[in-house]
Amino acid sequence: MTGRRRMFGLSAVLLTIFCLSQTPCLAAGRVVEGNVGREGQETDVKKLVAKGQYTLLDFWSPYCGPCLQIAPILVKMADKKRDLVVVKLNINRPDVQGIDWKSPLAQQYKLRSIPHLVIFDKKGKQMAAGRPAFDLFVKWSTQAGL
Repeated sequence: MTGRRRMFGLSAVLLTIFCLSQTPCLAAGRVVEGNVGREGQETDVKKLVAKGQYTLLDFWSPYCGPCLQIAPILVKMADKKRDLVVVKLNINRPDVQGIDWKSPLAQQYKLRSIPHLVIFDKKGKQMAAGRPAFDLFVKWSTQAGL
């Protein structure tokens, strides 16, 4: 890897870290990992809500088949629905194999099934959680032609 490419790669990593630590970087039409480096740990989701945009929180695990199935649909929907930010929250602690139901994050939000979606409106008010949020996700996906 040349020095120029290495510098570009480092810049991209630093920008990503900065954006993930700063709510204003949550731009419409984006999918971001909301707890990189803190997977499975308690999280204040209010800090992840993008004002002026719809925010869809996706609580997921890399060991959850349905979570992995909807992931590409979330990306496509965020691309089509420009007033939407998708924030993915991995409930698994790095050292746990299988779905980590005992993680601090899963316990904090009393998760019993995943994917678990929570949707906030453009003013930052929670619109839906659980099944109603999933139904709204399906409606938006259908409207987007996905």
